[in-house]
Amino acid sequence: MKANTYFKKLYANRFDAREMKAKVALWKVLVDEFLQSYVSPESAVLDIGGGYCEFINQIRASQKTSIDLNPDAKLFADANVEIVNIDVLSLGDSTDFNEKFDRIFISNFFEHLRNKEELVQIISFCFDALKPRGCLLVIQPNFKYSYKEYYDFIDHQLPITHLSLQEILQTVGFEIDVIIPRFLPFSTKGRPASPLLLKIYLKLPVLWRFLGGQMFVKASKPQN
Repeated sequence: MKANTYFKKLYANRFDAREMKAKVALWKVLVDEFLQSYVSPESAVLDIGGGYCEFINQIRASQKTSIDLNPDAKLFADANVEIVNIDVLSLGDSTDFNEKFDRIFISNFFEHLRNKEELVQIISFCFDALKPRGCLLVIQPNFKYSYKEYYDFIDHQLPITHLSLQEILQTVGFEIDVIIPRFLPFSTKGRPASPLLLKIYLKLPVLWRFLGGQMFVKASKPQN
């Protein structure tokens, strides 16, 4: 079975139509109640590994771009979202993609990388693709608090904690503005399971310490 076919079947099996619709509703709450506060409506925003475009479709921004290997991503993108089908890991020093952004968003992506060298490549790409004082926003399973479930998904390969991510971000040159080691539950298949519950959850950070299996990090590119 070819890789593209395999991954299409994998994600189709993981989330049925009902769960996909529920995910979109959850993302709307997450964007409106939390993420939008880190993104100015005048921003140029890049979503790496945007998948079904749940984030990039709903974030308010003047320019919206999503990088995803799956050519079907265009089927899920709103008309004002540009889809770029490239492999960031294959760019190297290429000038095939040289746009600059105010914000880069990455969610549930790093755990799919094969090794730490690939993580360095992605973080370095983000650093180069950001404007000075631009920010990288990351939502990512935190192996420190989700190790029991981390490998329940067959495509999870690289374990990352908030401390190891902080270290690599700072090594590349980022400044850490916000780091929340325990933020969202590990999977959308778990709690909170509805937009209302998620809205309540986001307003009660005390719950994050008990239910959070994913981290949130905001890191800035220095002016100079």
